[in-house]
Amino acid sequence: MKKLILVLISFIFINTANAGSLSKKDTEKAWDCVGIYMANYFLPSGETFEYSMKEKSMASVKVWKTYALEIGIKEKDWDEGTNKAVDKHYGSKYNKELTDVCHAFLEKTIPDGKDRVEKVVQTLY
Repeated sequence: MKKLILVLISFIFINTANAGSLSKKDTEKAWDCVGIYMANYFLPSGETFEYSMKEKSMASVKVWKTYALEIGIKEKDWDEGTNKAVDKHYGSKYNKELTDVCHAFLEKTIPDGKDRVEKVVQTLY
């Protein structure tokens, strides 16, 4: 009986410990979104945009990094992945559809993601 209880407690602990992690696929998608957000912030001249879109993009970048560090991704690893994604998307035109998909992914993946982004937006300036 003791072994059964120990196994159940171990199983619960392992599942709880992994609850705040990102799969490799989700980490790659998060980096891709960060690259899209950064491209939004540094749009090429002549590109039209709403200023609030730039604010939300920058706030989302900050929220992703904070969350990554919270769940144990090393800052160096996060920054390397971010740099590759920024290189991939830098200079691209604003794509509302891709940006909206990224916002939905952030809000689904990060606990209180939408609220976190809104808080950061309020502190940007």
